[in-house]
Amino acid sequence: MFYRTAGQFKTTYRDDQALFPIRQDAVLVAVILILAWAVFPFIATEFAFQTLLIPILIYSLAALGLNVLTGYAGQLSLGTAAFMGVGAYACYKMLTIMPWLDPIVAILLSGFFSAGVGVMFGIPSLRIKGFYLAIATLAAQFFLVWLFEKWAWLYNYNASGAIQAPNITSVFSGGTYVSGPLATSFTQYYMVLGITTLLTILTINLTRGTLGRTWKATRDMDFAAELIGINLMRSKLSAFAVSSYIVGVAGALFVFMWRGAAEPNLFDIPLSFTILFIAIIGGLGSILGNYLGAILIVGLPVVLNTVPAALGLPLESAFVEHLNLMIVGGLIIFFLIVEPHGLARLWGLARQKLIVWPFPY
Repeated sequence: MFYRTAGQFKTTYRDDQALFPIRQDAVLVAVILILAWAVFPFIATEFAFQTLLIPILIYSLAALGLNVLTGYAGQLSLGTAAFMGVGAYACYKMLTIMPWLDPIVAILLSGFFSAGVGVMFGIPSLRIKGFYLAIATLAAQFFLVWLFEKWAWLYNYNASGAIQAPNITSVFSGGTYVSGPLATSFTQYYMVLGITTLLTILTINLTRGTLGRTWKATRDMDFAAELIGINLMRSKLSAFAVSSYIVGVAGALFVFMWRGAAEPNLFDIPLSFTILFIAIIGGLGSILGNYLGAILIVGLPVVLNTVPAALGLPLESAFVEHLNLMIVGGLIIFFLIVEPHGLARLWGLARQKLIVWPFPY
């Protein structure tokens, strides 16, 4: 009923390969975009901005970058947080060396530094894969966090060893502050939403094009892909570059549009595992899964903190934290065993049922 496809004829190959082959999919995406751009910002409180809307977008973007590498290209990575740190520190240095640079431009440029580092650490993927590649990226995680701590030039020789987002305006926000204590959550939300939307659209086009098919062939069977003429070096390193660029931009947003300040240990391995959990629960090899996983991972602690208290069952913060870890761990085990493709696959099954409803098949 809701996904009635009667009368939607496809008479060309272009129609058959459209991004939204069913009209209702396009309507649903349009409704979500209208809510994100024109409804949520005007009804959300400061608490909602800082605990739900902004972090969901940033974590979704970071998981999107990891999904390009792991979900589409099949290259395991445990160093996502470190590459986010590269983007954050690169953005900080650009804004301190070139204070006239627009912060949004600096955030987008910071991804290129992360992409360069990602390609450098992605070179071992030409000879190793699977568990051994995961260990190599884990080594990158430890090395980069150590570098953030020991290379004082990165944080301008600050005695605290931390970087802090300065008060900077942007032409993209109409001259208002977009970072620092003077920036409003309303403005920061729109900046994060705009960048996330842009990179999501670019990623969708990449994964649907020649490069995306190359990544999928490399993921499914790399030696067979090489036999049919695919350059594995170009395929793997391009996946590391695109993934690290997106993750680097997410890292810059993480510090300058949300946290406001950061120390090196902020980009330690727990953050990498959080992003990995989002990708696994949402669904590897899926664009939608990044957003569904982020909504669950970011929203779950908020629900556990607010719902019991509203019902007159206040829980201690330590208990809530442990409960959150237990639920997330259980969900990961559940999805790995029952539905490896995550929440995105569950939505796909529900959508298929809606298309044929009220018939069973």
